Amino acid sequence: MVTDTEQIRLVIIDDQAMLRGALAALLELEDDLTVVGVAGDGDEAVQLVSQTAPDVCLMDIQMPGMDGIAATEAVCAASPETRVLIVTTFARPGYLRAALDAGASGFVVKDAPAEQLADAVRRVHAGLRVVDPALAEASLFDGANPLSEREQQVLRLAADGRSAAAIAAEVFLSAGTVRNNLSAAIGKVGAANRAQAVRIAQDKGWI
Repeated sequence: MVTDTEQIRLVIIDDQAMLRGALAALLELEDDLTVVGVAGDGDEAVQLVSQTAPDVCLMDIQMPGMDGIAATEAVCAASPETRVLIVTTFARPGYLRAALDAGASGFVVKDAPAEQLADAVRRVHAGLRVVDPALAEASLFDGANPLSEREQQVLRLAADGRSAAAIAAEVFLSAGTVRNNLSAAIGKVGAANRAQAVRIAQDKGWI
């Protein structure tokens, strides 16, 4: 029989209440896993981890407020003994690299079988790194994010169709500087125009 001392304590961070509830229910079926808390965004994640000091934190990426990448870095700083396992719908090479750089110990997609997810939790807890094989291969071939932080920023703001002047007003730059950054980003991702650059960067997980 599994004793309390052998339990791996988990928290689940996901902005979709139904999904985090389903994940919690599935993982609780495992004899050696116990869910000690759930949260719906990155800010709540940091607070929850600080309160519960779990062994493993299952973290989504796209959430309101602080996203999963920033939350991973904050969780690792707040509780160095807690391992972060990214569990996301968005299997994008750029997200994988950013998550690992932020301190994540693993990265799996949400459509993985429950047994595979439970095994990933155990392996991360044991100090191993777990990465979805197909995503690891894609990341290897796609290379690192070619965009500077400023280029990423202006592309994110351009995603909703804002003009260079509107972006400039928000980031306190001249419109000319914004146009230069957009032009550089378009060239780096191999796009024909701003809209295509946004689409490519989003698909790769670079913004």
